Amino acid sequence: PQMSKLLLGKPVADAMTEDLVVRVEALKAAGVQPVLAIVRVGERPDDLSYERGVTKRAQSVGVDVRPFVLAEDASQQQLEAVIRQVNEDSSIHGCLMFRPLPAHLDEDAACALLASEKDVDAISPAALAGVFADLQGAFAPSTAVACMKVLDHYDIDPAGKKVVVIGRSLVIGKPVAMLLLARNATVTICHSRTRNLVETVREAEIVICATGRARAYGADFFREGQTVVDVGINVDAEGKLCGDVDFESVENLVDAITPVPRGVGSVTSAVTVGHTVQAAERALV
Repeated sequence: PQMSKLLLGKPVADAMTEDLVVRVEALKAAGVQPVLAIVRVGERPDDLSYERGVTKRAQSVGVDVRPFVLAEDASQQQLEAVIRQVNEDSSIHGCLMFRPLPAHLDEDAACALLASEKDVDAISPAALAGVFADLQGAFAPSTAVACMKVLDHYDIDPAGKKVVVIGRSLVIGKPVAMLLLARNATVTICHSRTRNLVETVREAEIVICATGRARAYGADFFREGQTVVDVGINVDAEGKLCGDVDFESVENLVDAITPVPRGVGSVTSAVTVGHTVQAAERALV
């Protein structure tokens, strides 16, 4: 069997970084230093690893990162005070707040409080409304945009194609479906309650897996000719990182697939930094 094409994230992120370096230089020449605020409650390992990735990516293009770290047991008042501080500080252009928040906090209220022009990961209802209404300039969730950037970089045009999205979260499933629709794909959203899931997924030309279930989708779901974008970041029983797709059994079957790690995740941080640069450019006008 032929090897599938590996859709690696690094070349996608590197190409984006090259473009961002030039744009940040132009901003600095105009007297603007782009700044990304990171709001983190507690010390979850996956938050910390994403924070490191975003910080490294931001620094590589000249964007400053300002962390706002709250204790695990921080009150709603403390969290909202930090978000207000970010909203009111005109030197901050973008803000990334890690979720899920600890269970005692009201996540919806916190998300809704963030100023939409600084909402670079599209966590507020206003941002998602922009994605659904196809508004020019609305930021979409970084992971959803990262999926599109991967497809674009490898010249996989979704227009007119059957695309199946497995997963219906507001973080990825629903928004990526809207972004695909905006690019003229024919989109089916599937989830844990879908009947005939295997048949539906096999009919697709492009499959986006975003359920957060480790290696849940094996060879029976796929066929030759498909492109598979695996958004899942899971830890298996051995403590190894893996995706939603059972990579070993699928990689020689489909045409092209994103690995986990080294796939979509490595593009997501570049998207967040890119949205911050975009927000700084808008603030300049």
